[in-house]
Amino acid sequence: MLLPTTTYRTPDFLAAAEKLGIEVTVASEEASTLENVNPSGLLALDFREPVACAAKALEFAKRHPVDAVVGVDEDTSVVAAAISQALGLPHNPVGAAEAARNKGRLRAALSLAGVPSPRYWLFRVAEDARESARQVNYPCILKPTFLSASRGVIRADDGRSFVAAWERIALTLREPEVLRKGGEAAKEILVEDFIPGSEVAVEGLLRGGELEVLAIFDKPDPLDGPFFEETIYVTPSRLPEPAQVAVVGVAAQGCRALGLVDGPVHAELRYNDGGAWLIELAARSIGGLCSRTLKFGTGMSLEELILRHALRRETRDSRREPRAAGVMMIPVPAAGRLEEVLGLEEARAVANIEEVTITVHRGQRLVPLPEGSRYPGFIFSRAASPERAEAALREAHGKLRFVVRAQEPGAEGRE
Repeated sequence: MLLPTTTYRTPDFLAAAEKLGIEVTVASEEASTLENVNPSGLLALDFREPVACAAKALEFAKRHPVDAVVGVDEDTSVVAAAISQALGLPHNPVGAAEAARNKGRLRAALSLAGVPSPRYWLFRVAEDARESARQVNYPCILKPTFLSASRGVIRADDGRSFVAAWERIALTLREPEVLRKGGEAAKEILVEDFIPGSEVAVEGLLRGGELEVLAIFDKPDPLDGPFFEETIYVTPSRLPEPAQVAVVGVAAQGCRALGLVDGPVHAELRYNDGGAWLIELAARSIGGLCSRTLKFGTGMSLEELILRHALRRETRDSRREPRAAGVMMIPVPAAGRLEEVLGLEEARAVANIEEVTITVHRGQRLVPLPEGSRYPGFIFSRAASPERAEAALREAHGKLRFVVRAQEPGAEGRE
């Protein structure tokens, strides 16, 4: 199991593995002092080097046989494909995983295959922003090609806002941790047409290239920019049935265009009078703690479903539970240091609220979008209808108050 140190997903995947009685080797990008003590349970891999990871995993598997490889997020999807290929295990083609990982390659593959998706332009950061601004349509979206969680995604409505967005993204791409993560991709800026309309997310599982839809989430808050902080996801979708059919059809087209054939996929689409448009497609499951909204069959988690598929221990019942469910990724209230979170008990007491989870700690620095990438917490609801699930999330969020100490000028640079 490929688990970056920064992922939210570790507890839920490990809990699912324990429930299924699976022996797990945790591979992370940082070496553990316990690796020599527990050589079959821990492995250090540099996720930026898939070929080297595959070679090291192949040597490891000679001593400790491996039955499946699971990457839990975008940072590990390509590595999972490379290792699985080396071990002769079911996997996505490495090239397909790479295309899903890089938004520029994704756009090129979708365009070539005729999948409904935004028109796009790919620029180098070193190019002249003002000249680039004259080559695109407006409104448009500027974004890095490899960051997730809407980090660095900015809308521009004219040349002036285009240049401002370009310069802001360029600063993010120069941050040391972003440079290390992105490599050559940190030298690119993707620009694409802004597609208006309702936004939804499709959670699915590929089996032999066929897409099984596990859930369709509505995103009821408008996502029109200038930044794109996602807040509420609610399932089942309230889109009309023909619109849902169109959304699923375009998501499946996208998978075929990239060559994805196996494992979880997470797609984000917009729907308007022109039909469904594929905005993002990732060879991984839903991010953050959002998977906790999903229960299948007799109470299976999404992580259990993914592990069962990886080990070919498929279940006969992967239908989502009949109740509606929702999650709010709590927006960052302000930039600065978190001092306190008030109103937690009141929020948890709201009808139809299942849990309120705060994932930041006191003293931690909060960074809003577009520079930030982590939410301060998650609110979960479960109700008889999508409307009630959404209303509960909004009411619970209204009970919370984050006390944030403003960042001292220049303090960020001293850290």
